[in-house]
Amino acid sequence: MESKALSPEQIAQYQRDGYLVIKQFCSDAEIEKLYSTALNDDAMRKNALDLNDQSGKKTRLSLWFTPGDDVFGYLTRSEKMIARVAQLLGEHAAVCHFHSKLMQKEPRVGGAWEWHQDYGYWYKNQFMFPDELMSVMVALTDANKQNGCLQVIKGSHKLGRVNHGFSGEQVGADMVMVENALKTMELVYSELDAGDALLFHSNLLHRSEANLSDQPRWSVISCYSLQSNLAYNETSTSWKTAVEIVPDEAILEWDAGSLSNNDFLAKENDPALKETGWEK
Repeated sequence: MESKALSPEQIAQYQRDGYLVIKQFCSDAEIEKLYSTALNDDAMRKNALDLNDQSGKKTRLSLWFTPGDDVFGYLTRSEKMIARVAQLLGEHAAVCHFHSKLMQKEPRVGGAWEWHQDYGYWYKNQFMFPDELMSVMVALTDANKQNGCLQVIKGSHKLGRVNHGFSGEQVGADMVMVENALKTMELVYSELDAGDALLFHSNLLHRSEANLSDQPRWSVISCYSLQSNLAYNETSTSWKTAVEIVPDEAILEWDAGSLSNNDFLAKENDPALKETGWEK
């Protein structure tokens, strides 16, 4: 997988900034297949969760754990994906897939995501090592300021975990620390073309505005951990199962099964949405 390798400069950028953009990570043909599947597969609609933001607008996502023999599973398990993730998380243990989610921000109605760190959620799953967790977001449609692209605070992963509480039905970061971070570090709007990928650390502070445009903003986010990273409050098993890597051409050329075979998350089973007492 050497041809998929990140350069030393890219690795240094990720370590410094907490994120990295790879342009044209997926081809136009791959994005067309992924997006059409997202639109047309009944399993995505039937298993979508609605989470209210502070204003009451709904953010919609479908989340599943084990990457299967479907087009999204092939993307999640592809050589080009796992090679980069392995370099950034460290190659002392196998890469495991924690979960993937399809983010669906529809025109005019798609809600905001409040400021948070992914580890603000995953701390409740009792993962031990945030440096061994990361996310890869692949844009299925163009993402820009108008349709609520991701905003990140550059270098904020170096803060460590910030306290999180509930913000609507979401889990949001302590706004005093967020505002201190915004005074100290650069706010970046991560505008992506369809097919671009954003790779980011589990402690990077990020948010997105509601989609008030006439264009949808859809993306798929795959979250990874290393097999050495134990999670003491997680009932799924994919987080400790090494990814079975497939060649990149699987996305377009292999027969793809239905997403209905996937182990989707039910809202009532998400530990991140349950109170533990320290959110107050």
